[in-house]
Amino acid sequence: MLVFDNVSKVYPGGKRAVDHLNLEIGEGEFICFIGPSGCGKTTTMKMINRLVKPSEGKILLNGKNILDQNVVELRRSIGYVIQQIGLFPHMTIRDNIALVPKLKGVSAEDRNKRAEELLDLVNMPKEFLDRFPHELSGGQQQRIGVLRALASNPPLILMDEPFGALDPITRDSLQAEFKNLQQSLGKTIIFVTHDMDEAIKLADRIVIMRAGQIVQVGSPDEILRNPADDFVRDFIGKERLAEAQQHFQTVGQIMNPDPVSIGLGATISEAVRTMRRRRVDSLLVTDDAGILRGKITIEQIDRNRDRDAAVADLMERDIGTVRADTLLRDATRNILIRGSKYVPVVDQRKRLIGIITRTNLVDVLYDSIWGEEEDEGDAAVGEAAAAPAPQAGEGS
Repeated sequence: MLVFDNVSKVYPGGKRAVDHLNLEIGEGEFICFIGPSGCGKTTTMKMINRLVKPSEGKILLNGKNILDQNVVELRRSIGYVIQQIGLFPHMTIRDNIALVPKLKGVSAEDRNKRAEELLDLVNMPKEFLDRFPHELSGGQQQRIGVLRALASNPPLILMDEPFGALDPITRDSLQAEFKNLQQSLGKTIIFVTHDMDEAIKLADRIVIMRAGQIVQVGSPDEILRNPADDFVRDFIGKERLAEAQQHFQTVGQIMNPDPVSIGLGATISEAVRTMRRRRVDSLLVTDDAGILRGKITIEQIDRNRDRDAAVADLMERDIGTVRADTLLRDATRNILIRGSKYVPVVDQRKRLIGIITRTNLVDVLYDSIWGEEEDEGDAAVGEAAAAPAPQAGEGS
């Protein structure tokens, strides 16, 4: 719905705040502009509603050049939320929310109805409508600022660091609340921020800018997986990249492909000898086709002194498994929920092909954050640990 076609903003003296910017934004997308101070992100956003006039190129909103539109009508058709909130202190919350609909000639009855509907969207009581801004907390005022931008039901909303002045707990709550609201209403959002964590949390696509130009555009996953250059890597930050890399790795990259196992027809005596020889306290049990059938632990064996009993009679059959293409973050969740030391890795046919342990995950996290001491500046953070993974029954 929004197209930047070779757009520039040039100030007197020849300084280019925005330099030949090209970008297409689809209906319903949540786009975050981010970059260091002076990179042109706020100027780019303000050109959309002509608070700043483009010097070169075209900005098309639903196929129409914004410079060919009446500027007052243009601005009334676009929601706008700023960090300072900008509520009118002498007006009630009801009147603040209904301001743009009133300017557009909407009846008082419909304005009141719209204000009540919007307040309900953010679970605020209707009694707030007759209060004044100073009677609300900072987080509540910011909610009202967002609702005012939604009041005339605009398809596009511009947000200039709207949560930047709030405390971390309130900011986190509002981010989640607003993202849910945006998804349910299907609005197109252009959001300027200096906070990379905020951009990763909210955006469908992130636009990283430097010196008036776009350096990289992509989903949070794409940017975290493949930073375009050293500038992007430095801007994202080593620790954030390390954590993301660990999350994006798959089980197959770090699993031990030779887990300790025993056949379904083995006896308890054979299981004990295998455990002693391999120095483990549990064994995975497979059938003749290599399909995982269960596991047996030293505790289960200790409760049954019949050395000639079959492993199949004592083994635990309900065990969690993961596939080699499972993301490490999901495998970690599996281990934590089940309270297991390890999780078997199986293929499509349920054949045992490996194992991943808590120790695997710790090794990956350490290596991804710190890496080798001599390679502290290396961009390849987050690589899987090279050491073999512990066997079944090992690890903490």
